Amino acid sequence: MQYNINQNEFDKIFKKLQKNGYTIIAPSVENKAIVYKEIETIFDLPIGWTDEQTNGKYSLKKRNDKALFGYNCGPQTWKKFFFPPKENIAYISIKPGGGFESKPYVPPIKKYAIIGMRSCELHALAIQDKIFLNGQYKDQNYELRRKDTFIIAVNCTQAGGTCFCTSMNTGPKATLGYDLALTEVVNKKHYFLLEEGSALGEDLVKDLKFGQAEEIEKKEAESLIEKTKNSMPKKMNTDGIKELLYKNMENTIWDDVAERCLSCGNCTMSCPTCFCSSNENITELNGQNSKITKKWDSCFNQDFSYISGGAVRNSVKSRYRQWITHKLATWFDQFGSSGCVGCGRCITWCPTGIDITEEIEKLQKQDKKG
Repeated sequence: MQYNINQNEFDKIFKKLQKNGYTIIAPSVENKAIVYKEIETIFDLPIGWTDEQTNGKYSLKKRNDKALFGYNCGPQTWKKFFFPPKENIAYISIKPGGGFESKPYVPPIKKYAIIGMRSCELHALAIQDKIFLNGQYKDQNYELRRKDTFIIAVNCTQAGGTCFCTSMNTGPKATLGYDLALTEVVNKKHYFLLEEGSALGEDLVKDLKFGQAEEIEKKEAESLIEKTKNSMPKKMNTDGIKELLYKNMENTIWDDVAERCLSCGNCTMSCPTCFCSSNENITELNGQNSKITKKWDSCFNQDFSYISGGAVRNSVKSRYRQWITHKLATWFDQFGSSGCVGCGRCITWCPTGIDITEEIEKLQKQDKKG
């Protein structure tokens, strides 16, 4: 079912979620960026703001309207609410009679309602779910946090400066993983086309008595999404990309990109699908207790590939090659899909503006020349 709702009716959804015990997580303006955080009212959303993004650059500017979702992906990703950047995972202590006792860390759990997740981010969350929940060993804390999540997706009605979701078949229209989806139309009238995506979503809106959308309103919303689809600034040809990367491990292109790459890890920290972490054992001064802490890590860190005898990937060249090859090739072998959803964050937040789509295009052109 599709409905036409206004801002006041959207506020009713917001308040009903709160009444049902959900903590609202949504975009908001903070520190000159659009970030994901807990908010209290719809007026905490980035009303009237948009972002401008290009290689290595990001800025906010005011729109000439009161759009609630008139921006694209910012520096943060939703994964931080399920897979925190740092958390304790176990406590170890020496028992009075000798031996050790280990207790797992069980985090305090909030029931999250996420508002504003884009289609590319829904695909990224599905990848994270596969990694942490579908293998032989589940991440129990991730499962606890993810369990009761309610998701309101937002279909994109403008393309960001570094987006290429159409190349990865992940957007701009949400097709999976949401309970409700919104398409915001800001024209002569300002309204939202609301679509149910799950039984949970249907149950939430069934007694709110929203008016059904008319065909002209549905077509207007679809035309905005289609316009977005046709205006993506970046593209990546993914045909044969896995084989292309496998046979170009010693290509001189990696030397060229290494001269520009700072190995800072910004691309992996802003990526919605990267999942690498490392553990640290911290012992208290009394020598009786310790805790194990898990924190995000990056394949761009030299110590990440450290094994007995030293690091495997000492050069920036080898670390960049590892990242892009894993993301676009070996990820298929591990998880059956690409590790890239085309959100463009790695391009925007690279200090030197390295563009993953451009690097792949260079390889493809060289490959054609033989």
